[in-house]
Amino acid sequence: MALWRGSAYAGFLALAVGCVFLLEPELPGSALRSFWSSLCLGPASAPPGPVSPEGRLAAAWDALIVRPVRRWRRVAVGVNACVDVVLSGVKLLQALGLSPGNGKDHSVLHSRNDLEEAFIHFMGKGAAAERFFSDKETFHDIAQVASEFPGAQVYSVGKGTGLLIDCVARLQVLLCGPVGPKLHELLDDNVFVPPESLQEVDEFHLILEYQSGEEWGQLKAPHANRFIFSHDLSNGAMNMLEVFVSSLEEFQPDLVVLSGLHMMEGQSKELQRKRLLEVVTSISDIPTGIPVHLELASMTNRELMSSIVHQQVFPAVTSLGLNEQELLFLTQSASGPHSSLASWNGVPDVGMVSDILFWILKEHGRSKSRASDLTRIHFHTLVYHILATVDGHWANQLAAVAAGARVAGTQACATETIDTSRVSLRAPQEFMTSHSEAGSRIVLNPNKPIVEWHREGISFYFTPVLVCKDPIRTVGLGDAISAEGLFYSEVHSHY
Repeated sequence: MALWRGSAYAGFLALAVGCVFLLEPELPGSALRSFWSSLCLGPASAPPGPVSPEGRLAAAWDALIVRPVRRWRRVAVGVNACVDVVLSGVKLLQALGLSPGNGKDHSVLHSRNDLEEAFIHFMGKGAAAERFFSDKETFHDIAQVASEFPGAQVYSVGKGTGLLIDCVARLQVLLCGPVGPKLHELLDDNVFVPPESLQEVDEFHLILEYQSGEEWGQLKAPHANRFIFSHDLSNGAMNMLEVFVSSLEEFQPDLVVLSGLHMMEGQSKELQRKRLLEVVTSISDIPTGIPVHLELASMTNRELMSSIVHQQVFPAVTSLGLNEQELLFLTQSASGPHSSLASWNGVPDVGMVSDILFWILKEHGRSKSRASDLTRIHFHTLVYHILATVDGHWANQLAAVAAGARVAGTQACATETIDTSRVSLRAPQEFMTSHSEAGSRIVLNPNKPIVEWHREGISFYFTPVLVCKDPIRTVGLGDAISAEGLFYSEVHSHY
């Protein structure tokens, strides 16, 4: 029911703020600077050694990643806004007097004990998750401890946005969401925020990180990741949706990035239905020819997800971004391919992922017989990414999928370039492109890291990821991946 993430456009804030950090090196955020270096068309990875698979793969990416002929210049981002407080999850729970016990998932957190059980559940899997904390006073007490904790970092990344200054792209960004005083302080002065978006109180999200191999009692994390929770009411009600749409006429963007549908899980079913209809109406009010990218996030309410898929939201948007948990939950909720699978067994099977992406675009995407705008999906998981597009609508997707994978390595390691000594190639060495039809068997070749295949008018672009061995930061990686992929993409003019 409640599962929050104002990070659904974290990468898009990181996208704009990161370039500001490039120009102002005294500001924090080296990971964001690496993200922006590619958008500013600067070098993205150092010349790798010729021997290691990682070095050969990075060199191949560099040769493939080229700027699109037509690039976005004005991007409108809505409708979430919040302040992230990022810190060690284990250390915070210890400071709260909690001890490691048995893990248990909770769709809604009602107490400190629920928080401890849910954190242990997901840390044991090495999986990201987001949950709503229902008790306002208890959440504020925990947030106070977290904000004063040594080493805690406060970011507007993912919820605010900034303006790209003096880059070749001359990107300008509109941010529309509930912007409180702290978030407003964190944003660059050049960020355009409609006055109607300003509010007296910030919405805080607590992001509890853990590292690969980190231990707490008998628990050991198999992967680095994070657990997010909040008591966020403004974003949950999507209060700034109408302000966002009304601001577009003056701003005149050439790309709209939308997120926050998952945050409605904390609302009643009646309000969810009402707001979904209003979302579809609002998207239909966006001028024809402006692509709309929807960034999904972790959810627990299958009825809400099914409504998002079936009640005209998918056909109203042009592009989707999502990870492996979101993809599996989507197919489970909408009775798609492989929906009987309870969870991924380790690395998500490439053929299964491909089948689900194909089904989404075939059943809900644009075709001669269907009036849908959906033509693109960017899927990302830890060790590989896939871009799937309906033929004839997008260009430069080889570069886009490679750029998204490259930024995953640089941002996680907080490096300006790919450091081949700090990353590893963990993608499956062989895989099938489909399990619902006679797919092809692919053998991975680091010298040719982009694998392309086609199925009934839909093209797939696969690339491995160079996974950071000791990640500095896990927050916002998925959103930065989607953002980087978008900004190297080119949409055909008939949109």
